[in-house]
Amino acid sequence: MAALAGVAVLVTRPEQQASPLCGLLQAAGARVIRLPALQIRAVAAGADCGSAADAFDLIIFTSANAVHYGAYLAVRHDTATLAAIGPATARALQERGLAATVTPSGGIDSEHLLLHPRLAEPVGQRILIVKGRMGRELLREQLSGRGALVAVAEVYERLRADYSDPQLAALTAQFAAGGIDIVTATSADVASALFEIATPALRSEFDRVHWLVPGPRVAEALRRRGVIAPLIQAESAEDHDLLAAIVRWRSSVSGA
Repeated sequence: MAALAGVAVLVTRPEQQASPLCGLLQAAGARVIRLPALQIRAVAAGADCGSAADAFDLIIFTSANAVHYGAYLAVRHDTATLAAIGPATARALQERGLAATVTPSGGIDSEHLLLHPRLAEPVGQRILIVKGRMGRELLREQLSGRGALVAVAEVYERLRADYSDPQLAALTAQFAAGGIDIVTATSADVASALFEIATPALRSEFDRVHWLVPGPRVAEALRRRGVIAPLIQAESAEDHDLLAAIVRWRSSVSGA
């Protein structure tokens, strides 16, 4: 029998990012219901990115979306060292023929990237951070505080997805009938958008299932939202780690 046979998972990632995870879950036997909580849209990067003549020493890509919408900045500034927030971002660069030589170890977030020796003493270096609108400011704040000359290119924005009342009522009915076992919340932004989308009736169903999170930061965000449901914590937001966490949970509850 497939490892996740009989398990129904609500995948809430943006549509562009959901397919690989959905494929892994389905291959393991899970039933997948898609409900993208966010839409991703390109925006103009702004004038502070400089021209090709204004060389950056380092360009940091904070997500695969940042690469998707902002890889042209690495091409424009082709002498810069490239940094990626984690493996998925590094792969996105590699798919475009670009190599990230600065990546975090031991974690996939800004905090771990800031521990890299390349960022320890960046005094006077020109650093460009490629990110989404309303994203975290930790990298900019910390690197500026360490003496770097930091510019920011916000190349995409996250918009809350919209669903009709009938769509949300049908989803609520699925929850009420026991048709969903796990809700994914792969980032704090996704979790926040999902709660903004939810009707009161749907919100009441959220505590009847398990939630899959990629780490303590998202877990804390859910608890601040009042979620009392049990959490399944993965080692990271990487697809294989998310799948492995659900398989471990299934094994523990089935006694296998």
